[in-house]
Amino acid sequence: MDNNTSGFLLLKFSTNWELQTMYITLLLILYIVTVTGNLLIIIAVISDQHLHTPMYFFLMNLAVQDIGSVSDIIPKAVFNSLTDIRKISYVGCVVQVFLILFFFGSDVALLTVMAYDRYVAICNPLQYEIIMNRKACAKMIGSVWTACLLNAAVHSVEMFTTPFCSNTINQFYCEIPHLLKITCSGSYVIEIGVVVFSVSLTIGCFVFIISTYMLILTAVLRIPSVQGRKKAFSTCLPHLTVFSIFMFTGSFAYLRRISDHPSHLDFIITIMYSIIPPMMNPLIYSMRNKNIKIALSRFFGQRSFYFKEM
Repeated sequence: MDNNTSGFLLLKFSTNWELQTMYITLLLILYIVTVTGNLLIIIAVISDQHLHTPMYFFLMNLAVQDIGSVSDIIPKAVFNSLTDIRKISYVGCVVQVFLILFFFGSDVALLTVMAYDRYVAICNPLQYEIIMNRKACAKMIGSVWTACLLNAAVHSVEMFTTPFCSNTINQFYCEIPHLLKITCSGSYVIEIGVVVFSVSLTIGCFVFIISTYMLILTAVLRIPSVQGRKKAFSTCLPHLTVFSIFMFTGSFAYLRRISDHPSHLDFIITIMYSIIPPMMNPLIYSMRNKNIKIALSRFFGQRSFYFKEM
């Protein structure tokens, strides 16, 4: 195919209208829950001065990233299904791949930074404000977004300078493993090397997080207060759970052999690593957090009082 003029044909959820309706409904529910939960985190952190701390600053950035990642995939997929359109333009596919790489890379990097933040807070509390000062946090976030932007640009250029021998993608969006499947034989060795390198970095981040939490666990077990230990565990275990789901399902999706025929398993795996973690982040990290709840009650209470006065 001519990469300069042709678009790609994406996979329909199902030829059965009832099953397709079920898929569309599921994606819309997941999207609404994800966007709503993450928007609430952003509102809470911005509106409440008490939440202007490193932990909540990182959470707010994670919420922005989560909204971006699901917004890059779900609206286009739902629109295509509702209008019975399978085609995505070549430029549209490039943009989608770039944003997917950018937001997913940012997710891994942010969760790694958050693990370091929790390590300093629990294992070196007396030095926490010095180490995790405002300038240091800004540098960390700036480094995360810049590095992930460059990584996404390199990946996207490498991917789309590779010739494609087909324009049919057996996925409901431009997912990299399925794009690699339709590249011409022998022309994608470099891109596979880049993908393996990225997965290796992700595994490296996972090992760093595991090592960090082992040190945190050791420190937590020394805390004499039962309530103190419970509080430390409640902030660390959810972080590890979400990252594990993302890492294992994402690695499986990218490293397994892609079948010539689409299956429901492909859809489930894609949902597990691309949509479930962004949805779970606000539910696990923040909606159980007392400070977030107080900030939201204050925010909406003030808005309610304002409208009553009007």
